[in-house]
Amino acid sequence: MCPALHTAAHMIPPHALTRLAQEWLGEDAPNFDPAGVCVGSQEVEARLLCKTPHSVLAGSPFFTAVFTEVGCTVDWVFQEGTEIGPDAITLTAVVRGPARCLLLGERPALNCLARASGIATRCSQLQAMATVRGWHGEVAGTRKTTPGFRLVEKYAMLVGGVSMHRQDLSGMVMLKDNHIWASGSITQAVKAARSVCGFSSKIEVECCSAEEGREAAGAGADIVMLDNFQPQELHVAAQALKEEFATLLIEASGGVTPGNMATYFSPHVDIISLGCITQGCPVVDFSLKVQKPVAHSSLQE
Repeated sequence: MCPALHTAAHMIPPHALTRLAQEWLGEDAPNFDPAGVCVGSQEVEARLLCKTPHSVLAGSPFFTAVFTEVGCTVDWVFQEGTEIGPDAITLTAVVRGPARCLLLGERPALNCLARASGIATRCSQLQAMATVRGWHGEVAGTRKTTPGFRLVEKYAMLVGGVSMHRQDLSGMVMLKDNHIWASGSITQAVKAARSVCGFSSKIEVECCSAEEGREAAGAGADIVMLDNFQPQELHVAAQALKEEFATLLIEASGGVTPGNMATYFSPHVDIISLGCITQGCPVVDFSLKVQKPVAHSSLQE
């Protein structure tokens, strides 16, 4: 059985895996686990089955961390980031350990794997759409993530082949409409942000018109987000801004879905971000089935 390795997995600090696994297990079993009495601690084997064909496997480091925390082992059949085959039911991994411990980790581990694989599958589909149409920009996620689950969801984006965008507020300065209104103007907001973030952080400004984009770029913004533009309006505004500010990055966001994303592709658009990568994303159906002991019959001579 192959190891579940992916380049992105090397970014996850071991202590983060341990912390998350302990939090999820603590949430599900903060006190006693009465059902553990029913099964005891005899060694058992369980098979992880994927029941959503053509899904991208993501989240195996977190799945394994949960079972490691309760004294179980996991052997993977598929490599992290690969597409699980076309069959209706596919063996994906084998988990072994004490029965009560294996069942203790079952639901937290499955929740994580189902969610991460769902996000990676959607991301893979979106990136494939961009590749087929020859668009060379970056498809990106957003900060519209599940509270407490961002690390997993951002990791799943990478496994699926898209950009995470900024991980949190400190990752990059993004000045949205409320920042602009509260500070008085785009120019003033950019100036204030630059005074504290210095050279090491990029500044992005959310703009609702080409004029706002021009003001943001002129004030020193590194990225202009053209928000809620119709595709044709976006193409015209992006081209005009690129002609005036050659090094400016243009992001398209707002109203973009898997169904209409292709209409936003343009040689003048560098990034297209979609909230639906994490919001409303279908999960992948996994189940964990403990194998019944094989009955051995004795032959009498």
